[in-house]
Amino acid sequence: MSGKVVVAMSGGVDSSTTAALLKEQGYEVIGITMQIWPSDKLAEEADRFGGCCSLAAVDDARRVAFKLDIPYYVMNFREIFAQKVIANFCEEYTRGRTPNPCIRCNQHIKFDALLKKAKELNADFIATGHYARIGFDKEKKRYILKKGIDAAKDQSYVLYIMTQEQLAHTLMPLGNLTKTEARRKAAELGLPVAEKPESQEICFIPDNDYGKFLKEYIPKVAESGPILDSRGNLLGEHKGIIFYTIGQRKGLGISAKEPLYVIAIDRERNAIVVGSEEEVYGSELIAEEVNYISIRQLTRSIKVKAKIRYKMKEAEAVVTPLNGGKVQVKFTQPQRAITPGQAVVFYQDDVVVGGGRIVH
Repeated sequence: MSGKVVVAMSGGVDSSTTAALLKEQGYEVIGITMQIWPSDKLAEEADRFGGCCSLAAVDDARRVAFKLDIPYYVMNFREIFAQKVIANFCEEYTRGRTPNPCIRCNQHIKFDALLKKAKELNADFIATGHYARIGFDKEKKRYILKKGIDAAKDQSYVLYIMTQEQLAHTLMPLGNLTKTEARRKAAELGLPVAEKPESQEICFIPDNDYGKFLKEYIPKVAESGPILDSRGNLLGEHKGIIFYTIGQRKGLGISAKEPLYVIAIDRERNAIVVGSEEEVYGSELIAEEVNYISIRQLTRSIKVKAKIRYKMKEAEAVVTPLNGGKVQVKFTQPQRAITPGQAVVFYQDDVVVGGGRIVH
């Protein structure tokens, strides 16, 4: 292998192993950590919680780069991250939706802003530590995205937004490894992060307290309002729609003869709607901002397996194109807690057909 590649280094074992593997394969590797913290104060807080964007993470990435003898830089992406990720995160909550900021970050930061920066450095590729595989379909003349071979770690769901241009210039060497194999490789190479635990929280909310963060950014969505049943009867009062998500049972603060779950968030009335467990299930959805990978566009209904959350199993469904670039997804079996703001991703075997953002 040859060529110059910029590796997005978070200071974790996955991105560190990615850099090491690519150097072994003969690439000229440059390590870059994207500084995306909204403030220095937040970066210091991230240190306390061991976040992926903490100052300690930068130190870990720098130590790995020194071990691998590759150039390493920290670059400021604060402004675009605030505009494209944090602002959207807050806006979605004001609409009563539950967003996935990691998808938004991949779309606008990693595979757009970072790729542009890499091109300025005359790099041929960017690389990330995602567990997914990129290939090329000679018949269709299209780049394709496939699941990583480690089913427990597959991250193709959060990558459905990638374009053909981005796929052509991205490397994901961990897609052919299991997490155990990646850690073993890191240990064999003596990387100082080989046993470092994974970071689970959203990077700009290091203590994982969404409510606290959103109350500071958008206080109006922390206003109390009515809790209604599906017939419109008043059952109680909620403490702010930002504290609730579809399918939630705990923390409702109301008593009833049967367990009640959040089945809808009505921003117009600032209301939480609750119902029985049966009412949490739905058989269809509408998605917008649809991106296709394995096909150019959808012109007719197709059978797929669709996934409505990162950790959920795929389910048989039919995807039908609608006007305005939207799609309707009808499931063979009802799905629990279809949530506006989350992504629905379509698969055929282990290939990502595409995906979109759930709106209804």
